[in-house]
Amino acid sequence: MRQKLSERDFAVLRSLHKLRLLTGVQLARLHVADGSTATRARRARALLQRLSELKVVVRLGRRVGGVRAGSAGFVYGLSGYGQAVLEVDGPTGKRRRRVWETSPPHQRHVLAVAELYVQVVEASRGGDVELLAFDAEPACWRRFAGISGQTVTLKPDAYIRLGVRAVELVAFVEVDMGTESAPTIAKKCHTYISYWRSGIEQQAHDVFPAVLWLVEATRRAEQLADVIRHLPHDAQALFRVALLGDAIQLLSTEEGER
Repeated sequence: MRQKLSERDFAVLRSLHKLRLLTGVQLARLHVADGSTATRARRARALLQRLSELKVVVRLGRRVGGVRAGSAGFVYGLSGYGQAVLEVDGPTGKRRRRVWETSPPHQRHVLAVAELYVQVVEASRGGDVELLAFDAEPACWRRFAGISGQTVTLKPDAYIRLGVRAVELVAFVEVDMGTESAPTIAKKCHTYISYWRSGIEQQAHDVFPAVLWLVEATRRAEQLADVIRHLPHDAQALFRVALLGDAIQLLSTEEGER
């Protein structure tokens, strides 16, 4: 099977392994960026149809964009066969050959993180930023010892490193879909604070990443900002809140550098 796959085929599989789920449109934007709009759409359809027929990717039951969207309207995951071709573990970190298919709300969240990655890649092509690293779950998770010595796992949605002119920007990203309560948000912020105070990240990388909360609506941004205002004063500067639609502009400008 590996001999049948092109470098572009492998790139698609690696993207699905990195991000777990992607829509057909997102995969096309990542891997079929050359040619006219019509040419890109035709090549993307052929690419995804071929990989589906080879059974290295799985089309999930959900369509995005309506019944006329064609192959681009499906959500795709890496199949067990695709995992074997890449010689990687399954989505839970075990040698279990099963695609990461979850509830519609969770799929929506995973696809929102994937969209951030796609936009960062597009920005890097335009020269606005240099993409140095982007780790999605679970590669971006951090484990450290809690106050009582127990193992605590910090679970960001993504870890990102960007070169913005002469500055390197590092951030943990939380993509908020408006479903978590204020106490839940505060609890996660306190986990970040505990990890910051442990000094582990600073010792390994010389800097602690900014924690960027990305939200869909202004009202939600205000709610999260209020949660941050009630955190310990010395830790509030760790956190920033921005709209999802403003993320790339924020990350690629002087405002993002600060």
